Amino acid sequence: MKRIAIQGELGSFHDIAAHQYFEGEQVQLICCSTFEQVFENIKQDPTVIGMTAIENTIAGSLLHNYELLRDSGAAVVGEHKLHISHCICCLPEDDWDSINEVHSHPVALQQCRCFLAAHSGLKAVEAEDTAGSAQYIAEHQCKGWAAICSVDAANMYGMKILEAHIEDNKHNFTRFLVVCDQRKADFLRPLAETNKSSLVFSLPHEEGSLSQVLSILNFYKINLTKIQSLPIIGHEWEYMFYVDVTYNNLTRYRQSIDAIMPLTKELKILGEYKDGKQVD
Repeated sequence: MKRIAIQGELGSFHDIAAHQYFEGEQVQLICCSTFEQVFENIKQDPTVIGMTAIENTIAGSLLHNYELLRDSGAAVVGEHKLHISHCICCLPEDDWDSINEVHSHPVALQQCRCFLAAHSGLKAVEAEDTAGSAQYIAEHQCKGWAAICSVDAANMYGMKILEAHIEDNKHNFTRFLVVCDQRKADFLRPLAETNKSSLVFSLPHEEGSLSQVLSILNFYKINLTKIQSLPIIGHEWEYMFYVDVTYNNLTRYRQSIDAIMPLTKELKILGEYKDGKQVD
């Protein structure tokens, strides 16, 4: 059985992503209220695997999670791209004319901005989790409250679905990373099957330093799929660069890492894994 730490409650999108990624395997979820707790669980018990959102096609990158990943020392061993579809739900005895506020995670509220703008009478209230909002309303019988969450979560907690598919963009996907203790990485992903890598590094504060790194990756035919910069606290105008690359030749990829290493500072491979497919 695999023990998976997720941010959120049962029925959350992290729950759905974990079960889809480990389809056919026995999974025991460790529900955490914060992403910090996910990484803390991995630190305390090396057998625990983490599933953490890292970016969304609408809301963008979860910047804090990049820092948590780098600081944790955990390794990325997989990824999963999940189609995100939201519904609005309430207690069975409530309806449109009786609800006055809607609770959900800030990212979910952001993904449903047009829907919320069309229902201006509903007060949007930020919460820790989508499924957790439905759970709280159901357990505390909060009349007049609604939640934005997955259909699975609404059904799990016995809520009435007022409307489904309320997200602004129907092509709404979240990318999740599967992370674990470095010592367990090779047991969870065959290195020979990897074709994607996540890197982090800083650069000398010199003209052309980033372009040199990108030119070398291009020379070795390494495809850059994402680059995200975050400021280094206490070092004005200096940045950490988080980079995702794909490759079809492990040896050539290794050579490219050796080639860029002298040009970077604090280069770290966050993980090597297999490119995840989008799941509708």
